Amino acid sequence: MRVVTFGEIMGRLCPSGHLRLRQSLPGSVDVTFAGAEANVAASLAMLGVDASFVTALPNHVLADACVASLNALGIDTQHILRRDAGRLGLYFVEAGANQRPSQVVYDRDGSTISLTGADSYDWEAILAGAGWLHLSGITPAISAAAAGSTQVAATTAKRLGITVSCDLNFRKKLWRWSETQSPTELAGETMRSLLPHVDVVVANEEDCSDVLGIEADDTNVAAGQLNIERYPDVARQLAGQFPNVQKIAITLRESISASHNNWGAMLFDSSEDTAHFAPLNDGSYAPYPIRNIVDRVGAGDAFAAGLTYSLIHGTDPQDSVRFAVAASCLAHSIIGDFNFSTLEEIKALMAGSTSGRVVR
Repeated sequence: MRVVTFGEIMGRLCPSGHLRLRQSLPGSVDVTFAGAEANVAASLAMLGVDASFVTALPNHVLADACVASLNALGIDTQHILRRDAGRLGLYFVEAGANQRPSQVVYDRDGSTISLTGADSYDWEAILAGAGWLHLSGITPAISAAAAGSTQVAATTAKRLGITVSCDLNFRKKLWRWSETQSPTELAGETMRSLLPHVDVVVANEEDCSDVLGIEADDTNVAAGQLNIERYPDVARQLAGQFPNVQKIAITLRESISASHNNWGAMLFDSSEDTAHFAPLNDGSYAPYPIRNIVDRVGAGDAFAAGLTYSLIHGTDPQDSVRFAVAASCLAHSIIGDFNFSTLEEIKALMAGSTSGRVVR
């Protein structure tokens, strides 16, 4: 099955190690390319899936390097639009440690994709032969034009009988393109118009609250305190509002510190009204304890990719969420947004290989 993802890709600038930007600049930073939907395409391509990434980029050498980096991973980039208008968006990352959180600074206003209208994309041709389209709430958050493009992509895919997945991915620093609505109001209105065309929803532990006003009782995400038993009800409420949604996956991050998180997830099957949690220990939910996080940015995209990989291979819901959680757990050990974990490494973690011993 060919999987198409659509969204913005940016240059990611990050100081080495755990240095802060004020320590690094003026000076050198590490530059890679990343974006939620591109991250998913990268993970899928590395798992052997026929993955295509669609975006709009400017006509200059930086964008050339960006496209080349995607091609090097085996991602199909033939439908990327190149335009004279706009720029390549950037974002800066400070890796947190212990009690100091990671920080993200966006510099993406006026990016080419934010200026490109929906009628610029030939979605009939782009989606020809595809079986899956992956979107996220980040792209419609950057501009009205990008929101319109995301909407047309989803409606075209559904008309063609293609499965559509969407990661809610609420970013409070975005959603600023309306002068009359707050970010949460704009996100809610926009995503509510998109979700009727979506089959699989992915969210983190607070996205449903931020975007749809559906909260998990007795939960304090900021304090890292999650009432895991409440999340099936969150999924049921979402499914009740959007009966077309077949599966709802929610990642469950308990943040003890920037360096120490507990990591797991739930996959809710709407047709069976059943919630599946992973990882499990003797049948009970037991999240992975990640005590020395290398880089957590992009872990949610690694989860979305792992879930997509499992579902397109017909894996049952329990094993699908197990695979997705294992893939995204490993992503915490890799610098950069892309998850360079192999299929064998993911399966080994699923089988209980957690010691990190050298493989010779």
